Amino acid sequence: MESIVITLMNFLQIYIVILTVRVLATWFIQDWSGQPWATLAQLTDPYLNLFRQVIPPIGGLDLSPILAFLLLSFLQQGLQAVAG
Repeated sequence: MESIVITLMNFLQIYIVILTVRVLATWFIQDWSGQPWATLAQLTDPYLNLFRQVIPPIGGLDLSPILAFLLLSFLQQGLQAVAG
């Protein structure tokens, strides 16, 4: 059981890094069709779209990553509590 929790914690940490790169890249990248940006968008957009339904972009500012990071943080804390 412990190895599953550690694997999930590692996955969440990697996904947080990928999501951070995606959010930072949106400030600089206009065309997401080229590589590696298309792959990055494919990895993160389904997750971010869940939150975009709750908080649509306001004045061109997308606040959905805030909720996305909060949920990942809560999941990490829960897994750390389980891991002991």
